[in-house]
Amino acid sequence: MMLTPVHRFRDIERKPEYLQPEKCVPPPSRPSLGTMWFIRDGCGIACAVVTWMLVFYADFVVLLVMLVPSRDYVYSVINGTLFNTLAFLALASHFRAMLTDPGAVPKGNATKEFIESLQLKPGQVVYKCPKCCSIKPDRAHHCSVCKRCIRKMDHHCPWVNNCVGENNQKYFVLFTMYIALISLHALIMVGFHFLYCFEEDWTKCSSFSPPTTVILLILLCFEALLFLIFTSVMFGTQVHSICTDETGIEQLKKEERRWAKKTKWMNMKAVFGHPFSIAWLSPFATPDQGKADPYQYVV
Repeated sequence: MMLTPVHRFRDIERKPEYLQPEKCVPPPSRPSLGTMWFIRDGCGIACAVVTWMLVFYADFVVLLVMLVPSRDYVYSVINGTLFNTLAFLALASHFRAMLTDPGAVPKGNATKEFIESLQLKPGQVVYKCPKCCSIKPDRAHHCSVCKRCIRKMDHHCPWVNNCVGENNQKYFVLFTMYIALISLHALIMVGFHFLYCFEEDWTKCSSFSPPTTVILLILLCFEALLFLIFTSVMFGTQVHSICTDETGIEQLKKEERRWAKKTKWMNMKAVFGHPFSIAWLSPFATPDQGKADPYQYVV
């Protein structure tokens, strides 16, 4: 039977000598739980800092321009508490998405000794990434920014300075959801505050001068509208990706489905944890996802 180029490539990959072990460092030991994940990318770090600054700016305008000068104490307390709670959850989700290992495959394990230790059976295939010199599992893709292969990589997001993958997709989804909520909340409060200032004296509706107040409110309105649209689209895209169990890269490349199809509810529980609880909405709760052993490479 004639082999296609793909079949020939796979057969060659199964041979340890093809993996060029002299170019790969020995496979690293399992990382300790206390090791922090952080990508040293200038663009990503700048985007992450800008994200936090924009949230702090919104909080500044909401508190000092709209709520503190308000004579309605109940209105100020309720809206201030709600906005700051959502902002705190958004930043906590961003922090977890940025500093959580998204599912990186151990680097440099494509050595002759390691491939032989897998004790491959006839017909089993392993895949080597020529960029990070690792043997990667199925559904893993290489990220040129992280310089690692990431399990179930959806995309690399500069706003969280990290890949969105198997281990941190929950935190990214929560981040987009909470940012969308505080953006919507800010837009509603800006609308009410403009109405209040038009009906009352502009000098009494804010601690700042009228021109400064207008500029601050317009900037907040523009920021909130922009991020409401952007994060709402991202949130919807991520939820759709989770429900269909197909990452963004797999959809873009139209990869053939080689994994078992599950229900939407099972796919949601695989990302957010099971059973369903308030922990789904918490960036501090680590989901018990029952992931496969990251050191299992054969397919």
